[in-house]
Amino acid sequence: MSPTPSRWFALIVLSAASLMTILDGSIVTVAMPAIQQDLGFTAAELSWTVNAYLIPFGGLLLLAGRLGDLIGRKSVFLAGNVVFTAASLLAGAATTPGLLIAARFLQGVGSAMASAVVLGILVTLFTEPRERVRAIGVFSFTGAAGASIGQVLGGVLTDALSWHWIFFINLPIGLATVALAVRVLPADRGAGLAAGADALGAALVTGGLMLGIYTVVKIEEYGWLAGHTLGLGAVSLALLAGFFVRQAKAAAPLMPLRVFRSRNVSGANLAQMLSLSAMFAFQILVALYMQKVLGYTALETGLAMLPAAVAIGGISLFVSARLNNRFGARAVLIAGLILLLAAMGWLTRVPVQASYVHDLLPVMLLIAGGGLVLPALATLGMSAARADDAGLASGLFNTTQQIGMALGVAVLSTMAASRTGELLAGGATQAAALTGGYRLAFGIAAGLLLAALVVALAVLRSAERDPAAQQAAPSEPAVLG
Repeated sequence: MSPTPSRWFALIVLSAASLMTILDGSIVTVAMPAIQQDLGFTAAELSWTVNAYLIPFGGLLLLAGRLGDLIGRKSVFLAGNVVFTAASLLAGAATTPGLLIAARFLQGVGSAMASAVVLGILVTLFTEPRERVRAIGVFSFTGAAGASIGQVLGGVLTDALSWHWIFFINLPIGLATVALAVRVLPADRGAGLAAGADALGAALVTGGLMLGIYTVVKIEEYGWLAGHTLGLGAVSLALLAGFFVRQAKAAAPLMPLRVFRSRNVSGANLAQMLSLSAMFAFQILVALYMQKVLGYTALETGLAMLPAAVAIGGISLFVSARLNNRFGARAVLIAGLILLLAAMGWLTRVPVQASYVHDLLPVMLLIAGGGLVLPALATLGMSAARADDAGLASGLFNTTQQIGMALGVAVLSTMAASRTGELLAGGATQAAALTGGYRLAFGIAAGLLLAALVVALAVLRSAERDPAAQQAAPSEPAVLG
């Protein structure tokens, strides 16, 4: 495909849609107290304003990505945005807890459909390696910007108008995205449902992922060794194991296992799961440390985290593409992981009475390594995507991202709480016990990043040395038109 300005306009549309779904993941957390008071949620029910979104979002990404390959990625993207926008209207108009939870579930379905195929569309739009790296850098910027903007915007809308507007704000964005996407995204025919209409495989993978994510988000409530956790976890693993057995034998599999032949695809997804487990938990636990130990207000915490968001966003937008083109995505990923490892190592020594400039600001600057890690992982994870598998590869990449984030929060939060309880039982003050718990969590996060670094060094390779990537490249333009 010859370079045209419309491709870059299409990238803006894809990024705007991604920003909308990322905003929705963080904007709700700020408004939860107002939602609880207005609709009469109990404390247990309130968590479902988040969980009802996360479970279908993470559980349907792989299926939605494959459907994009079969019936057309543009069609799935448009349908997902329509569902998400309509569900946002229902959520904003909700008058009971049940209606809001149902609307949040539909938002998760729409987000999964739209998000699953974005990278698949992007790699077919930008087939030239240097331009693709640049486009992925721009797209990755929306992740860093969305999480930070969501927390600020949620507070402003809730205080100035009402919590209903955290959902209503999606309506103009969603409608504009659909209207523009119809015009600027390339039409793709898809391979047809007969090429991979594996109904049993779809049921196994969707059920396994949704049940697995539900189990993870409920770990903090039930505990790791509770019968509820172990039983549902075993069923989830059995369903996923059945899915892979099915894919190896099915004549028209939902997820052809050839996608894992590329060391870069397999390695990048594993490295992403490990690194995002640490990075997402960092975002939550550092905020808790600043508020519960240091006594920061919500506004002060947001401002204290701002240098990290600016650093990650600036690096991913202005620096990562140049470095990836010059040194290769693998080398840039390794450098970024080392910076993140240094940040977590620094956090393992945070004191009860901290100086922001001395104890936290260096971390906020070192975390800029995330601006190198995220675009590099996306480049490597999509490097071997064939034209007919691009949606699947995109859905897989987004699925491991969600699983990593959910596992990171569950594992690190639980370990921090357990260590805090032990220290309190031993006579430590509340602040000291909390600090000890957070230090342990940051140490575990450092271990996850070290494991990701080992994967990058031992498994990943430059694109020109990955046979699967070389075989995929010539076929990519075939899906356009």
